[in-house]
Amino acid sequence: MNNISNTVSDSHSAPTIEVIDVCKSFKVYNDKSHTLKDRVLSHERNRYTLNHVLDHISFHVHHGEALGLIGHNGCGKSTTLKLLNRILYPDSGEIRMHGKISSLIELGAGFHPDMTGRENIYINATIFGLKKKEIDKRLDDIIRFSELEEYIDNPVRTYSSGMYMRLAFSIAINVDADILLIDEILAVGDANFQKKCFDKLQEIKNEGTTIVIVSHSMDQIRSICNRVIWLENGKIKEDGIPQKVCPDYMVAMDERAATRQKKELKESGDKVLSEIISKYPPSEVNQHCSMNANRFGNMSTRYEQIHLCTAELCESTAFHHSERIILKGSLVSELPDVAVNLIIKIFNRFGGHASTLESKWLKDELIPVSDRLNFQLTLDDIHLLPGDYYIECAIRNQKGELTDNLTHFLSFSIVPKYNDERDNLGVVYIDSKWSFF
Repeated sequence: MNNISNTVSDSHSAPTIEVIDVCKSFKVYNDKSHTLKDRVLSHERNRYTLNHVLDHISFHVHHGEALGLIGHNGCGKSTTLKLLNRILYPDSGEIRMHGKISSLIELGAGFHPDMTGRENIYINATIFGLKKKEIDKRLDDIIRFSELEEYIDNPVRTYSSGMYMRLAFSIAINVDADILLIDEILAVGDANFQKKCFDKLQEIKNEGTTIVIVSHSMDQIRSICNRVIWLENGKIKEDGIPQKVCPDYMVAMDERAATRQKKELKESGDKVLSEIISKYPPSEVNQHCSMNANRFGNMSTRYEQIHLCTAELCESTAFHHSERIILKGSLVSELPDVAVNLIIKIFNRFGGHASTLESKWLKDELIPVSDRLNFQLTLDDIHLLPGDYYIECAIRNQKGELTDNLTHFLSFSIVPKYNDERDNLGVVYIDSKWSFF
C-alpha cells in the first residue's frame, strides 16, 4: 500500500499523525546519465543501488504532543518529515494526517525572490489554506512577530537567511494549523529570536498543536519536545522521553566517532597512533571512569591521569552544593615543545551542557608542554543543583587539532545539604534576595 491521507480527527484522544509500516527507498545511480545518448551507449550509467532510507517504521503522534526526530545524517529524519508533508510519498505503508498542516521544511521554500515580504506572506498563507480576508486580519501579527517591519516591502531576494527564517516561521505559526512540521531551520537567526520561537512553540503546543521537529541540537529537542524518536539505519532505534533517549544517542555518537577515527587510523597505516589508542583506554586515565566513557583523538598529547577531589585532595564522586571541587591530573606528549588548550566540560545526566572551562582563558594563551605536565583545576563555590553529572576532557594543540577527547568520562553527584528544601529545578542555583514593599 502506498497511501497518505488527510482527515479531520473526531477526538483529541485519537492520534493526530499515524505512520504505519512505511518504507521509502531512493535509487543511487553509479554514474548519472545526462542525455539519451549516454543512456543508450553506457549501460553502466543505468545501474543503480537502492538506498533503503526507511524500513517498515511505525509510530503515532497524539494531539498536543511535541515529537523530536534525531539521528545522524542520512538516517531518514528529513525524509520522514517530507513524507508527513506529502512532498514525498512512501513506497509502501500508510500515513494518516488528521488536521491542517503547516511546515518549515526548507528555508524560504515557496517564496518568490522578486516579490516583497508582504506579497510572499499572502502567497504562503494561501498555500497553507487561508483566504485573503483571514490573511488581512493576521498580516500585522505576522509582520510584528517577524520583526521585519522596516524590510517587509523589499524583495525577499535582498533578505539574509535569518530574515528568511523570521518571515517563514512567522507565517507558519499564524495559520492555525493542527500540525506543525519543522526541519532544523531554527538553527538560523540570532539568539533572541530563537528564544522567541521556542516560547511561541511552547505556547502553540499548550494550545493543542501537534509538533514534529527534526534537529541535531539536543538542547532544542529537550526544550521543545516531550517525546523523541531516534532513527538509525532506516529503523526506530529508540522511542521515549528526551531525558532517556538524548543521552543514549549522545553516547552512541561518541562511540561512532571513536570507531570512525580508529578505522581511519587503520586505513592510513599509522600503526603507532593505533597502538597508543589501544594502550591508553579511558580506564587507564581513571579506573573509576564511567561505563559509557570513550576516547578518541590522535593521542600525540594525551591525558595520563585525571581525578576528582575534595578541597583536602581526597578522591570523591559526591559533593555538596557550594563545596570546592578540584580536578587534578597530568598529561604527556609524544612530541617536544607543543602548546595546548585543556578543555573541561560539565554536563547533567540528561546531556544538558552546564559549563565549559578552558585553560587558555587563564592568560589568553596556550599552555606549553615538553614531555609531561601536571595540572589542577579548582572549582570554587560551585552552584550546580543536586543531581548527577559527568565530565568530558579534551586537549587541542596549537593547530586546533583534537589530540585527546574523553567523553562521558567522570561521573559525580551534587548532594543536597541537610534540611535543604529548595526544589531542584534547572541546572544551577542563583544567589538571590527577595524584597517586598
